Amino acid sequence: MPGLPGVREESVIATAITPQSWLYAEEFVVEDEHLQNARARADEVGVAPIGPGGGAALRLLAAVANAGAVVEVGTGTGVSGLWLLRGMRADGVLTSVDREAEHQRLARATLTEAGIAANRFRLISGSALEVLPRLADGGYDLVFVDADKRDYPQFVDEAVRLLRPGGVLAFDNALWHDRVADPARRDEDTVAVRDLGRTLLEDERFLPALLPVGDGLLVAQLAITAG
Repeated sequence: MPGLPGVREESVIATAITPQSWLYAEEFVVEDEHLQNARARADEVGVAPIGPGGGAALRLLAAVANAGAVVEVGTGTGVSGLWLLRGMRADGVLTSVDREAEHQRLARATLTEAGIAANRFRLISGSALEVLPRLADGGYDLVFVDADKRDYPQFVDEAVRLLRPGGVLAFDNALWHDRVADPARRDEDTVAVRDLGRTLLEDERFLPALLPVGDGLLVAQLAITAG
């Protein structure tokens, strides 16, 4: 296990979480039938959505931010979108972007079956790096990204433009199947996710934290004075 800055090795070993405890935490908030159905749809089309622990964290982030406008990159079949909408204000609107129109069709079914009104979400089919520049500056409370890992670093500056001061940026798969913490792993996806973490750590515009839920959720608040 690589050493952590400012943390003694023995304290890391003493507090290492067991698989049993990780699973307990991951399943602490139980998913209902609508989320389970969305996961079944994801399995059918080969999509890997955020885990239950990460979804619960997204809901909490949206609630704490009192989010009225959220951007999601990577709609999938609606798992993360449903978690986000359940934490947002009752009048909040989710804007979700995905290259796959079929995935968005399934996501629409998920949200509709869960009782989410059609005016509370808009699904945009296309490349996020082409769609996001068309969205309003400073118009969003939270930006969540779960897409091609090699594109992750490109979303940081875009998020700075989209987020209101104090808004939250979140990336799924921030541990990338245990590869990010292993310096010997040098494949393109792993390097991109690792570089993203370093970028947010070094960017004075953000207050970052890496949450070990699911496959890792990297979150960062945009400074009030950033812009």
